[in-house]
Amino acid sequence: METLAEFLKGIDDPLQRERVEAIFTWIKKKYPNLKSEIKWNQPMFTDHGTFIIGFSVSKKHIAVAPENVTITHLEDDIVKAGYDYTKGMIRIPWNGPVNYELLEKMIDFNITDKANCTTFWRK
Repeated sequence: METLAEFLKGIDDPLQRERVEAIFTWIKKKYPNLKSEIKWNQPMFTDHGTFIIGFSVSKKHIAVAPENVTITHLEDDIVKAGYDYTKGMIRIPWNGPVNYELLEKMIDFNITDKANCTTFWRK
C-alpha cells in the first residue's frame, strides 16, 4: 500500500470509507503543503520529512495519532470534544461528529512546534 487511495479502498464499510476520505480531503485542502504518506501501513501527513498526524481505523472508531506531546498540549480540548484518548491517540467514534477545529489545532500545533525538527518523531 503506497497511497491514501489504496488505504481507502481497504476500508470495507462504505460509510466509514467516505468519512475517512472526507477527513483526508479536508486536510489536503486546508494544508496543501503537507505530504500524504503511507508508513507502517497507516496513512499520515508529514511536513519537511517530520510526522504531523497519522490515522488508523477500527471497527468502532477512527484513531488519530498526533504524538504524545500534542495530546498533552490539547488535553482540555480533547476532553471538551468528548473523545476517548490515550497518551498516543484519540478515538473518534464512527457514530459521532468529527471535530475539525480540534484536528486543526493538532495539525497547527505540530507544524509550528516541529518547524525546526530534523527527525521524523520528536526526540
